[in-house]
Amino acid sequence: MAESRKPAYKRILLKISGEALMGTETFGINPEVLSTVATEIADAANLGIQVAVVVGGGNIFRGVSARGMDRATGDYVGMLATVMNAVTLQEAIERRGVVTRVQSAIPMSQLAEPYIRRRAIRHLEKGRVVIFGAGTGNPFFTTDTAAALRAMEIGADVLLKATKVDGIYDKDPKKYPDAKRYQTVTFTDALRQDLEVMDATAFALCRDNEMRIIVFNMTNRGNIERVVCGDNVGTVVVKDTDTTRFAS
Repeated sequence: MAESRKPAYKRILLKISGEALMGTETFGINPEVLSTVATEIADAANLGIQVAVVVGGGNIFRGVSARGMDRATGDYVGMLATVMNAVTLQEAIERRGVVTRVQSAIPMSQLAEPYIRRRAIRHLEKGRVVIFGAGTGNPFFTTDTAAALRAMEIGADVLLKATKVDGIYDKDPKKYPDAKRYQTVTFTDALRQDLEVMDATAFALCRDNEMRIIVFNMTNRGNIERVVCGDNVGTVVVKDTDTTRFAS
């Protein structure tokens, strides 16, 4: 049972891409994936972990790829898509008995609270899940950057990046069968090898503030709980004084 496990962290920031919510669909939200993600977030919160979430919007609209549209306008539309995902995820988590708040970097009072750092931290201290929507509220910044920024602002112990792959490899495992997965990798080595953990701005924020990152596969049921309980899941990006190792 989840209650018997001991969490390794007090407060986490979980970054979920919008594409991950699609599952096998080509657009929108897959109800089964939404249910699984909501259940796992609720399970983590029930362990006593303070859970904050940043969700992307690529399953609905990706501003950076909007052809013929001004970049800033496209990014703002993409921010609205993240709020749609945040409100949907909030409802799914609350159906599992965990009180959840959505805070938006763009004011929309009928749907979400405005982003206020101290209020977000207070919600977390009260055991509520907090979902941050609308990215940073500014165009030209990704939701990866929003995740890094919010993780720093709320004093998270770790930034968990949930993806569709089981960690970071030395080369593309889809193209190279001999690709090796890192168990840990330093920020410097990740930059030197261009491992594309996340976008450069987000990565620089984490590196400069020594924010540990764990990249893991969220499509494997139970992985979120395993990660927050300290199991060896995915790849950990660590400060440069630590050792880089391949997974066995």
